[in-house]
Amino acid sequence: MDIIHLLPDSVANQIAAGEVIQRPSSVIKELLENAVDAAARRIEVVVVDAGRTSIQVIDDGRGMSETDARLAFERHATSKITEAADLFSLTTMGFRGEALPSIAAVSQVTLRTRTPQSELGTCLTIEGGRVVAQELDNCPAGANFMVQNLFFNVPARRKFLKSNQTELSNIIQEFERVALVNPDIYFTLTHNAHVLTTLMPESQKQRIASLFGKRVGEQLLSVDVDTTLCSLHGFVGRPDSARRKGARQFFYVNGRYMRHPYFHKAVQEAFEELIPATDQVPYFLFLQVDPTTIDVNIHPTKTEIKFENETAIWQIILAGIRESLGRFNAIPSIDFDTEGRPGDIPVYNPVSKPAATPMPCPTLDTGYNPFRSPSGYRPPVPADWQQLYPSGPLDSTSQTSISGKSISLMGELEGASNEESEATERSIHHYQYRGQYIVTEVRSGLMFIDQHRAHIRILYNRYREQLSGQPSASQGLLFPEVVQFPMSEAALVEEIQDELHTLGFDISSLGGGSYSIQGLPVGFDGVNPQHLLSDIVENLKLHGRAEDETPSSVSLGEELHHRMALTMARNAAIPIGGVLSPQEMETMVDELFQQSEPNYTPDGRTIVAIFPHENLVKLFK
Repeated sequence: MDIIHLLPDSVANQIAAGEVIQRPSSVIKELLENAVDAAARRIEVVVVDAGRTSIQVIDDGRGMSETDARLAFERHATSKITEAADLFSLTTMGFRGEALPSIAAVSQVTLRTRTPQSELGTCLTIEGGRVVAQELDNCPAGANFMVQNLFFNVPARRKFLKSNQTELSNIIQEFERVALVNPDIYFTLTHNAHVLTTLMPESQKQRIASLFGKRVGEQLLSVDVDTTLCSLHGFVGRPDSARRKGARQFFYVNGRYMRHPYFHKAVQEAFEELIPATDQVPYFLFLQVDPTTIDVNIHPTKTEIKFENETAIWQIILAGIRESLGRFNAIPSIDFDTEGRPGDIPVYNPVSKPAATPMPCPTLDTGYNPFRSPSGYRPPVPADWQQLYPSGPLDSTSQTSISGKSISLMGELEGASNEESEATERSIHHYQYRGQYIVTEVRSGLMFIDQHRAHIRILYNRYREQLSGQPSASQGLLFPEVVQFPMSEAALVEEIQDELHTLGFDISSLGGGSYSIQGLPVGFDGVNPQHLLSDIVENLKLHGRAEDETPSSVSLGEELHHRMALTMARNAAIPIGGVLSPQEMETMVDELFQQSEPNYTPDGRTIVAIFPHENLVKLFK
């Protein structure tokens, strides 16, 4: 009996669509690239409910005829290539003819399009891959794609979309990638009737500043290299712009965004010994190579590209960035202070002998006694001086408590023996080792507590309680500070305004992604308000983009509170190397062991470790 059969077209189209259209941002990417290929000078993106309800992309490009509009939604129908050899000489973003059929297979699409030469255009309506209607339409030249109810016929895929904030962040990310490499095109992005950004035609550096803020634009150095193999243009950040995470890093080849870890290493190596190995610098680099030397047809998203001359291009990137750093004096140089320098430094001459100088003759008072008073006075000693010490001399075996009082340790570590986990009441010595660890004697040996991590655990639990309870007090700033967020982060700030207020932040929007900080939570003296708020937003943004396994039905509130509390705790915790008094060490130990999870930080790092007494004894055998 034959068991192999052909799948219906509707099922095959949905399977194929899963490779190309994974979330609303995938639709944005494909439609924007089509608009760029159509030579559009103005592109408008309108999104409702982060793409769940509708996605609309309007452009003023070439448009399509009635026949082309119908044919564009057939699988593998394309105007970009005609034969297999064309795959190795691509100059357009799209070429497979899979994007529009994949979008139409899992949504309800309405296309209005007209060519500049035609008086009337076409209105085409498709639902789940089936053409519902096609009629003449009086529309402007170009194309207007309306994609509604994405994944309406694939409930499982729609169920596993993330929160609106996460999906909107991904949409903004795709929008930024296309807008960045096309600075001569007018772009607008609107979400829920709120205009997120408007980008006028401008230079490449101005486009970077418009997307990511003027501060990023001011930290960039230009890179310009032209060789017979490739040309490299763009910008890299100065060494002082390096940051631990969240650096803006973009690589393009022939106008196409790509991820290339090998070329990324070339950038990192150019900054070797200029920045810490764990830090990253922003860069916006645009490569132009012969299309026949690259292969972009190795992944459905077309972000992974194979180069024929990878090693040579790697060297060009490395040399170009180093040349840029040297040309702009971004590499620190040794500069000697010449003020007050001696006029002439004498040089040793073995022939001439220096003039002899008389040796000093010190005088010595042989009768001096520092313990003898000049006047011969001695303080009187009372006859009953023994009564001053009724308890006798100090016992050499007595213990002196540095902390001044006893504390209780309810067990040393999870998994310790029953005897060790019983409460003990005794005087405990606390010592600080190298400004990082608190050393405490316990029954089984020496306990080492990382003071920075311990403080993070204490503060984290405190902030979580504040977020779940009443708003905490806010401490006003003498001079309000202004922080500028790029478009993707400004949208997130709007979402977390209530949580920030609960924690004690007093901020207000100034428009255009700028926010004024008038107050901070109590206890953040000495913390840079701009850095604190930026760290919170950056951590939430990075986590939101990484949460690929969490259904959208799961509330974002719990994870939001966790990330905010953890970021604030890291900023407010005592720094490594901070000196603690005995009383401060005792207070920290007391508070740590009152927490529900004293052994680990909220992100799973060890706080407490014990060096067993038996191991110490072995060292002396």
